[in-house]
Amino acid sequence: MQISQASAPQKPRTASRILCAAACAILASAGAHAAGVERLPLLGSDFPIVSAVTVHAGTDIVFLSGALSGVNNPAAPKTSILAYGDTEAQTTGALTAIKATLARLGLGMGDVIKMTVFIAADPATGKMDFAGMMKGYVKFFGTKEQPNKPARSAFQVAALAAPWALVEIEVVAAKSH
Repeated sequence: MQISQASAPQKPRTASRILCAAACAILASAGAHAAGVERLPLLGSDFPIVSAVTVHAGTDIVFLSGALSGVNNPAAPKTSILAYGDTEAQTTGALTAIKATLARLGLGMGDVIKMTVFIAADPATGKMDFAGMMKGYVKFFGTKEQPNKPARSAFQVAALAAPWALVEIEVVAAKSH
């Protein structure tokens, strides 16, 4: 014998509707909390980088190619370090180029979550100028106007592709929908 749905006994649906609504609310709030970018500061340090960055679901990630500085001294020969400047000037120039690329994508320097800096030895000293790189870097990160800091690595390299280049910087940026 078959029982049609119309004649089947009806169970109260109020409890199941309440449970379903509660589950949906929990999932929605968990999703809202998980969206975006979370930065973990360095413990006990004011150095302008973070220990880690977590990118949650619902966030676009953009990878930028390495950027070099543009010419800083147009009077100098264009294939010389004098045209592009010292490590500080080249860091500032590379970060300015990155800022312009990010702007074309509707992003800003505060959206940078990871940075890799490649530094060649300054011909004047034979060593990488980390302090000069930091002087350029702190103009863009950890400032009052732009307090966000990325995770970052910096390396001395034997040379960069352009013979005049002292600094090349690549970044990853992230922006929540």
